[in-house]
Amino acid sequence: MTRRNLELLLLCIAAPIVIVLFGMMVVNGGQELTFNTLGVPIGIFVAFVIAHLAVRRFAPGADPAILPISFALSGIGIAFVTRIVPDLAVRQLMWLYAGIALMVLVLAFIRNLDKVANYKYTLMVVGILLLLSPLLPGIGSESGGGQLWLRVGSFSFQPGELAKILIVVFLAGYLAANREMLSVFTWDVGPFRLPSLPTLLPLIVMWALAFLVVVLEKDLGLALVLFAVFVVMLYVATGKKFYLVVSLGLAAVAAVALYFMMGHVQTRVSIWLDPFADAQNKGLQLVQSIYSMADGDLFGTGIGRGMGASVIPVAESDFIFPVIAEEVGLLGAAGVLLLYLCFAIRGMVTAARAKSDVSSFIAVGLTSIIVLQAFIIVGGVTRVIPLTGITLPFISQGGSSLIASFVIVGCLLRCGDEGTGVGEEVKQATTALSANSVLGRVALGKRLTGTMIMFSALFAVLVANLTFIMVIQADYYQNLPGNGHTMAREAKTERGTISTYDGVVLAQSVQNENGSYERVYPAGTLAAHIVGYASEKYGTSGIEAAYNTALKGQENFATWSDALNSLAGVNAPGNDVTLTVNSKIQQAAQDALNGRVGACVAIDPETGAVLALASAPTYDAADVEDIIAGAAGSGAAASTDSSVLFNRATQALYAPGSTFKMITLATALENGVADENTMYDAPGTMDIGNAPVTNAKDVDYGRVTLARATEVSANTVFGQLGVQIGPDRLVAGAEKFEFNQDVSFDLPLAKSLMPKPSEMTEWETAWAACGEPVGEHESPAGPQATVLEMALAGCAIANDGTIMQPYLVDGIYNASGKRSFTAQPAKLGQAVGKATADRVLTVLRGVVTDGTGTAARINGVDVAGKTGTAERGDGTSNSWFVGMAPADNPRVVVAVVIEKGESGAGAGAARGVLETALQVQGLA
Repeated sequence: MTRRNLELLLLCIAAPIVIVLFGMMVVNGGQELTFNTLGVPIGIFVAFVIAHLAVRRFAPGADPAILPISFALSGIGIAFVTRIVPDLAVRQLMWLYAGIALMVLVLAFIRNLDKVANYKYTLMVVGILLLLSPLLPGIGSESGGGQLWLRVGSFSFQPGELAKILIVVFLAGYLAANREMLSVFTWDVGPFRLPSLPTLLPLIVMWALAFLVVVLEKDLGLALVLFAVFVVMLYVATGKKFYLVVSLGLAAVAAVALYFMMGHVQTRVSIWLDPFADAQNKGLQLVQSIYSMADGDLFGTGIGRGMGASVIPVAESDFIFPVIAEEVGLLGAAGVLLLYLCFAIRGMVTAARAKSDVSSFIAVGLTSIIVLQAFIIVGGVTRVIPLTGITLPFISQGGSSLIASFVIVGCLLRCGDEGTGVGEEVKQATTALSANSVLGRVALGKRLTGTMIMFSALFAVLVANLTFIMVIQADYYQNLPGNGHTMAREAKTERGTISTYDGVVLAQSVQNENGSYERVYPAGTLAAHIVGYASEKYGTSGIEAAYNTALKGQENFATWSDALNSLAGVNAPGNDVTLTVNSKIQQAAQDALNGRVGACVAIDPETGAVLALASAPTYDAADVEDIIAGAAGSGAAASTDSSVLFNRATQALYAPGSTFKMITLATALENGVADENTMYDAPGTMDIGNAPVTNAKDVDYGRVTLARATEVSANTVFGQLGVQIGPDRLVAGAEKFEFNQDVSFDLPLAKSLMPKPSEMTEWETAWAACGEPVGEHESPAGPQATVLEMALAGCAIANDGTIMQPYLVDGIYNASGKRSFTAQPAKLGQAVGKATADRVLTVLRGVVTDGTGTAARINGVDVAGKTGTAERGDGTSNSWFVGMAPADNPRVVVAVVIEKGESGAGAGAARGVLETALQVQGLA
């Protein structure tokens, strides 16, 4: 296949991409797909076919991929300009046709780039004058903080776009004539050797003038492009890495100087470092673009369905890429970047084939303009580098940029047509070159390869950063309190319901008159800390956050049509989430805490299903915006333990008090340290480790068995037992009960803590065995536990020593009621063996029948459990109880803590929850 036939084939392959983009916009805009509505993409394709015929006539040996890549990029650009600013679409289309025509004229009239480069100094002067022209009074115009434009009446043009092409041709001509001199270092400057000053001077003068003019105009984007292109061309021409090192050093010095000299630069840097600090003003564009990209995820919201086009200021110019990323997703956005990388590859191939140094260096420079400009603007809008005001080549709205891009394409095609691979030119070139020139061709190839590797690395960074924003951190950005962007978009879609296992709706979306949906919570405060909230102003929490994408219908698809609708961006109702929570048990748990501060958790020990999880004080999610605003007004945070939003069941760490003794007892029995009938002295107080350990109220129990000591909760006995077990085995035993472990859960769960055994004193070990953290050292004092953790410890005793993975979601259903997810019980860990668990359970029955837990008795049902009283340090105590019933075959475990509760308050609170759970299960 000839080069031109391959080019035509590639144009035909690219055409459907452009046509489909326009077609999806037409459909999503409510129009019918007809030949007329698709006239624009067809017209663009025809224009490029005509351009192809011109290339076939004027540059038959040119690279076959550059024109199709340009077609794909410019077609995408026209499509999204039409999407964002329809009023400017016709003008942009005319500029595209003008650019294609100018490209053809370049091919027709510029037949030898070496002859053009002979006028390099003239081109340099013209380029500088073009850069200076926007500073002229009367015709110069400022836009976006920079003096960049020429305006004559309604016509405006950015001369810097053409100036950079002329400067590249100058550099190519100069480097071709002086590359050997630039490669030989003969001038001693201190410890350094440099090329001769006369050789360097024209480059220094040209670059200084161009850079000075650009800085005066505050066009930092063009300054960065010119600098980077200059460095790349100098490296390719000489192969000297010294130039790269010096250039980077000078760039760093210039950046620091500009930062301190120009407030404009300081503003750009501060926005880059933290755009959210001024999200409604200076950081607005960048923040909204991040929100848009985060909404795009992997497959996008669908063409024409994104919010970025309407909320990002001037999105059609500098910020068109975030709009594309939002609507076509990470895969589509990465595809656009891949097109630029393909452009870079074909440009470097053209440079490698060029028959002269001038053509080769022009190809390198012009390719670098397109590729580096794409990297700089995409890197800016994605926070890889500070934002600079330049356009995305071929894609952004703007005639100057489009014209310049197609002039570059024309020049690259001309460079390719002059390549050594065309007909007899191979022989002519070989005859004209010495053996050393052939070696130079090899050296040039290595430098071009190194340059291409650098370009590939730059675009790999962009794709990695996009992945971070659009997939890894997407939920974080979507749930930021200030992100009304995501919630406003989601308000157009019906979010799925959240319901209890027995069918009580806890959260649902209700449609307003304007067609948007509002989140309501029909059950009020019931299970508020489980459900969380979904606020346009403050984001999401609880199950609303943990299952956000499922509730939005973006995952957990029940059918193929659900998945396809999501990929196509079709607005379909979200999935419904059914919890394991039973409304009656949940209400009993909240009633047990009514008027108090504390938490309660009820779990099915055989499955790990959470039957209730309550925290007090509680709140109504309908009032969450007022609650958060009030907390902010008082200087508090919604996440602090003083807030009603703070989930004490999963996030608060408490000293577990004597409830920890069931872990100490189980560890002792499992390791054969003692048994239930081992006798101990239980005085009211005794010194262990040269410090006192005391029973509650200093009660002296005399000499008792370990079982009786558990029933009456004798600290002096368990202090002795803790020393017998030793810190190593005590901590290891606790870790088998999931202390010091990151336990996966549907809600944020704090890690329950034990200290390092090597740091524990004998006295601390004694008190740790009693459930009181008293140590002061590098590792945290322990034990410290969440209420959920103590419920899991109770489940281990109730379930033959096995702890099941706790979970809150039983199932997920689509809008048609088809189930897409069913929870499956899974083992979390084995705390102790079955025999040990049975022995501990027997002892704990005695706690309720004849010990400190009598307040938990239920008529007709045997209950096992352990009370706890944990000192707070302010003269008050927290009252604990962990109970399980029926004791002979436990079906429910309840853990309760009452802050500043009276003795026995925990057992009394747990009794009602246990009884309700047994009634629901038909066991009482």
